This record gives sequence, structure tokens and C-alpha cells, in this order.
Amino acid sequence: MTASSGSSPAPGSPRLQRMQERFERLIERVRPWSWLWPPIAFAAGLGSFFLVDRQQWLGALLALGMLLAWLLLLSESLIRRFLARRGYPTLSSGVTTFFAQMIHQETLFFCLPFLLATTAWASGQALFTLLLLAMAVFSILDPLYYRLADRQRWLYFAFHAQCVFLVVLVTLPLLLHLTTGQSLKLALAAMVLFSLPSLLHLIRPRRLRGWLALMALVGMLAALAWVGRVWVPPANLWITATALSPGFDAEDREPRDTLRLTPGSLQASGLYAYTAIRAPRGLREEIFHVWRHEGEAIDRIPLVIEGGRDQGYRAWSHKQNFPERVEGRWRIDVMTDSGQRIGVLRFTVGEENGTLADGRIQSPPGLPGLDWQRLIPDQGQADPEDAPATGER
Repeated sequence: MTASSGSSPAPGSPRLQRMQERFERLIERVRPWSWLWPPIAFAAGLGSFFLVDRQQWLGALLALGMLLAWLLLLSESLIRRFLARRGYPTLSSGVTTFFAQMIHQETLFFCLPFLLATTAWASGQALFTLLLLAMAVFSILDPLYYRLADRQRWLYFAFHAQCVFLVVLVTLPLLLHLTTGQSLKLALAAMVLFSLPSLLHLIRPRRLRGWLALMALVGMLAALAWVGRVWVPPANLWITATALSPGFDAEDREPRDTLRLTPGSLQASGLYAYTAIRAPRGLREEIFHVWRHEGEAIDRIPLVIEGGRDQGYRAWSHKQNFPERVEGRWRIDVMTDSGQRIGVLRFTVGEENGTLADGRIQSPPGLPGLDWQRLIPDQGQADPEDAPATGER
């Protein structure tokens, strides 16, 4: 019995062969224009970054498109095996590598705006973001990329695992409103999982000793990834403004007064630290103001923020209990619960060279000044020991 004209072509049929050849010729025609893809991916990431509050559905749609592309790439080898076993023609390795390159470029350039905006450049996070930049540049250098894919498979799979890490880190807070810490843990787990092909190509275990070495390397990789999490920028949280002030206007909810930070003035009035942190709509997250004196942590004050405001969620911490030896360099690290730094405020305490805290809002370049308002629940004055929920210590 012959197949009717409307049925699907049989495996190995000339019709399927012609379809495959046409598709590969189409890819060859598109390839010279592939240089357009990185700027398109960067524009998509930039659009998602700025539209995450005003057009939440669009940012989520772009992120969902990223994840669907990755699911297709991750299942590519399974699809090829399925078709080969049934006699269907499969695409050449050059074509599949081209698709992988396009998805890697999409990943790196889509995530680039998020990491550039959230990196604390005076910390180890700069190394992570510079690594991302180097990977993005590498992905558009065809000779180097294809040489890596053909000759250094273990390193190519490591490159792939890093891209998986970025996809999970950036997209899950947009799609599922997971906290930064939850997304980071899932991203680390995904990176370790997709590093297995790289380790298998590197070790090629055949006996028990080889498998034990593989498991040891996986454990070591997971431990190093967890320790290095502090170098990963909080891809969906960034500071839009900060302020230091000796006073607080309870009626207008604004910082007030001017004070030269000397030991006597701090012991008498304490110090307010204000931060405005922007986050995706629907995201509720606990952050911390970690007060440090000469590098040593003195206080860790929890604050809860919520996403959705263009100007950022405004919160404050008020420190009143200063040590006897208060002179020197101070900084306030704004941290996530997973140990990632969102930003930092610095000041110096001294009899003559103390920092001037005048209550003015300091906005990063290009961001407008903000009218301050405390958005955490109003509470009466309390002793420092009894008021951790109000941001006071």
C-alpha cells in the first residue's frame, strides 16, 4: 500500500531529504546576517529591564521566550537521536552549532543590561560581569566559537553551563517572582547539573576510580559555586538612591538636618541610612543593612522590600548603638539574604575629617532625584533592642 499524497513523508524518503537540503540552504543564506542577532538580543534584554514594571507582561514574555529557546537547545541531542533511530534525516553539526551559537548570543546579550545595572563595581562582582562581557564578545567571533565547539568539547559544555546559570538567574524573578536568593540557588544547581557533560568529556570515567573522581569534582564545583555566590550581582535588584542623615521628619517621611560625623555627634543622635531599591513588580524580598567599622560587621538590620515602583522601594535603618571607638572608616553594605551585595554607602567618622551627613538624596548618574517617603509600616519610637522590625538598632 502506498502512502497518499496528504500523508507525512516516510523516513529516508527523497522528499524529506529535499526538505532538509532546502532548510540547510536557508540557514546558509541567513548566516551572513547573523551579526544582527546580538544587538536584537541586547535590545530585548534592555526592553525587559526597563519594562519590567510598566509592562510586566512584556518583560515576562521576553523571559519566557528565552526559556523556551533553551528547552529546545537542551533537547536538541535527544531529538536528533529520536529521528536517527527512526531513519529520519538530521541536521548537520554545523547547523546545530549555529543554532546553539544564536541561543548563547541571545542569552548573553539579553542578560547583559541586568548585570551591568546591578553590579557593584567596587567589589568582586566586577569580575563576574567582565567574564560575561568576555563571553558575549567570544560568542560573536565565529572562528573562535566554532573551534571551541569542534575541538574543546569539555570547555564548550562549560560555556553552555554558564549560559544556563544566567538564564535561570535573570528570568525566574521575572516569571515566577522568586526571590534573588531562591533564583540564585536554582541557578547554581542548574549550572552544576549542566556541567556534567563537561566533566564527563574531561575525565571519561570507565572504572570505579574515575566515577569517584567525577563525583568529587562535582562536589568541589558545587562548593566553589556556593562560596563564589557573593561575586554574582543581584540581577533584578539595584539601588536608585541613597542618603545619610542625622534626623528624620516623621510627618513628611524625609531625611533632615545636617551633621558632621564625629564621635560625639554619633553617640548623641545616631545616624539614619536610606536606600531606594528597585525590584520587579510582585517581588517581595528581605534585604539587610550590614553596618561595618573598619571592615568588621557591627550590625545586621533586616528590611523587607517590595517591587513595582519606578523610583524604588524606600527603606531606612537607624543605628544608635555605636562602639566606644567609633573613629575610622564605615560602610553600610546593602545585602540580599543569600549574601549578594546590592550596593554600599561609605562614610568616615573623625574629629576633623568626618563625613558631612546632610540628608540630601544621592542618585546615581542619569537617575532623577527622589521625594522620600518611608513605606515600611509606621511604628512608634522604641528602644534599639526592641525595634528590629523598624530598621533601628
